[in-house]
Amino acid sequence: MKVVIFGASGMVGQGVLRECLQASDVESILVVGRNALAMQHPKLKELVRPNLFEYSDVEEQLQGYDACFFCLGVSTSDTDESGFIRINHDLPVAAGLALARRNPQMAFIYVSGGGTDATERGPVMWARVKGKTENALRNMGFRAVYLFRPGFILPMNGEQSKTRLLRLLYRYLRGVFIVSRRLFPCKILDTVSMGQAMLQVTRHGSDVAVLESADIYRLASAARSTTTGSPRHSDKD
Repeated sequence: MKVVIFGASGMVGQGVLRECLQASDVESILVVGRNALAMQHPKLKELVRPNLFEYSDVEEQLQGYDACFFCLGVSTSDTDESGFIRINHDLPVAAGLALARRNPQMAFIYVSGGGTDATERGPVMWARVKGKTENALRNMGFRAVYLFRPGFILPMNGEQSKTRLLRLLYRYLRGVFIVSRRLFPCKILDTVSMGQAMLQVTRHGSDVAVLESADIYRLASAARSTTTGSPRHSDKD
């Protein structure tokens, strides 16, 4: 399969990219971002664009892909409401429209968040915005749209969050999070599971379009059960 990744420099995106690079059935990966990644790989291509809201001049380069893993977003702690809307709604909608025009048979996987408000009417700003984004993506004409709503995600292989508070939490409470993940694997996900689940839903689909933490965990478990060798988790980093 051929996949597009947005947000490959973020914590979740780093994990998703790693799983795609290791997957034998992923033949080509296009990473779209503002800056080039500090890595090279035979499968990897990059489309570096300072403006991620406009694609009319490069739409041909976005054609021929089977899936998009949209992992790009910003926390409410990193911007004000207008900035949050611009990055978490306007940007994925712009990218989705460009991809839908060229790849109507694509599966679009969007990393939303636990507690997202699909009614767009609730009292929590971020939940309304994410819900509005989810609804827009579902109406673009893709073959399938899967909305990942994880709660807490643990970085497993050196991935770094761009949010300072989360970086501090991961650094000083990592041991607690690792134990908690082992005790409650359906509640606390990790970056490996996120990537595995995205690939699994692209390969085999899902009977539900909105995937909460437990659903994501089950998809990742199914992916591991069909992969030769041991799971690729690591608690060393």
